[in-house]
Amino acid sequence: MRAIFIADAHLRHEGDENYRLLVEFLTELRGTVDTLFILGDLFEFWIGYETVPFTHYLPILKKLRELAESGTEIVYLEGNHDFHMGPFFTKTLGARVHPGPAVVTIEGKQVYLCHGDEVNSRDYSYRLLRIILHSSLVRAATRVVPPSVASRIAERMSRGSRKNHGRRQHRWDYPALLREFATRRFREGCDVVVSGHFHIPFLDEADGKVLLSLGDWLTHYTYGEWRDGTLTLKSYRQT
Repeated sequence: MRAIFIADAHLRHEGDENYRLLVEFLTELRGTVDTLFILGDLFEFWIGYETVPFTHYLPILKKLRELAESGTEIVYLEGNHDFHMGPFFTKTLGARVHPGPAVVTIEGKQVYLCHGDEVNSRDYSYRLLRIILHSSLVRAATRVVPPSVASRIAERMSRGSRKNHGRRQHRWDYPALLREFATRRFREGCDVVVSGHFHIPFLDEADGKVLLSLGDWLTHYTYGEWRDGTLTLKSYRQT
């Protein structure tokens, strides 16, 4: 059994290094992976229209389709930059899409998966924003709001998010928050917790419990690999 976990590539343009390296990585995975878990924010912005209007994402979508056709199951947990994934993921890729956290069983282990944006229960302003983004009203907007307009709105929101990122990191101890969150999940019976969102890669193992913070595919190029019952944190670098 081999599974791969990735999160937070925030893909924007085909010429960007992280975009190019992710295309390369996915190409290498073809025919070698049972399940690809994407834990949100693969894209800087994605909302699922009936067709695929975001043509700059076609190379990465092609690689995902090739993976699906080779027998890899794709499991997608929506993040705070990609939501309401739409028919390409659910129908074309046959992906299992989760709007929030999910618990899956891998080789007898209960694995709690989350993007991670709900870990900080005290960040009230963000939690309100998340409710709005994942609402049925925003989903319905794809029927009337042109993709170009949605993209402009998303770009403004992204600039604001990047501007506030440093302030949030200074205010909150993200590793501590994630470890507290994982401890509660372990008490509920989970064996493993895997999270994205924080862009901080680390792996904790104690008393048979494992917490994996995936880092990102933006500066760290880190990912998780499950192989024959063991979960590891790896870094992909161009050779």
